[in-house]
Amino acid sequence: MSGVISGFTVIFIVVGAGYLLGRTNTLGEHAHEVLSRLVFFVCTPALLLHSLVTSDLSVVFSSTLVIAGGSAFAIGVVYLLIAGLWLRGPIPELTIGALSASYVNSVNLGLPIAIFVLDDASFIAPLLLFQILIYSPIALTSLDLTALGRQSGTGRRATLLDSVITPVTNPIVLGGVTGLIISLIGWTPPEAIMKSFEMLGSASVPAALLAFGLSLTGVAVFKKGESPRRDIALASVLKLVVMPVMVYLVARFGFGQTGHQLFAQVVIAALPTAQNVLVYATRYRRGQILARDTALITTLGSIPTIAVIALLLA
Repeated sequence: MSGVISGFTVIFIVVGAGYLLGRTNTLGEHAHEVLSRLVFFVCTPALLLHSLVTSDLSVVFSSTLVIAGGSAFAIGVVYLLIAGLWLRGPIPELTIGALSASYVNSVNLGLPIAIFVLDDASFIAPLLLFQILIYSPIALTSLDLTALGRQSGTGRRATLLDSVITPVTNPIVLGGVTGLIISLIGWTPPEAIMKSFEMLGSASVPAALLAFGLSLTGVAVFKKGESPRRDIALASVLKLVVMPVMVYLVARFGFGQTGHQLFAQVVIAALPTAQNVLVYATRYRRGQILARDTALITTLGSIPTIAVIALLLA
């Protein structure tokens, strides 16, 4: 449990620093949006490119990729079906809600827990790759195409050409795909280039956490009339309860996993919503309160959830 406590302590300290900066208005009134754009357009693409270039892809393509990636995608689809039929929200908000219910905090919390609790950082790598190269492109393409029609002022439907071009012009998708290609062809970029990407990428996690803290100021969390409580409740339950249970059933009875491997799969599934979802929501100005409040609830709720999993399976 010391690893869990350590990982969450780091997060709360950095988020708290962002909150204090927002409360004192040290960085100005537009700090949250500017910092989120920096993470979206610069830091996260650099992090993904550097991580994939320096990773051993043979570790990534394993049963964990199928279990973790498949469950995340399945939970996202479940949210879309339930929220679409019940809440009937617009597509951008449904997309952000699906990400909130299933997009795992695999970097700033997943890596520390994988190292300190699971004793193996490779457990988180397959899910990280899935979210970078498959899940994010699907969600961001949906958001991009929706924004395209809105910005045109005509409400026109996206064309086939739009659908092809839009994903490869998204900086996060571009960074992940470029890193994967470089890794697959076995080319090692010059050290000066890699150091530059490493330096920029290392700012992604703390900047995203600071942006999350900044977002908590000025607006009452879960305020009646402003916060989409039903959407948040649905996303939180799916993330903290349904997703770990689904992963347990699939890993235990579908893949025959037991012991530490099964424990690791379920712990990864119980990780909270990634702050990157709020970065995406801020970038497209859709579902920001939904992403923010779900990330906060799942971050707080994942502590007892992981503790229970440790007691039952460790």
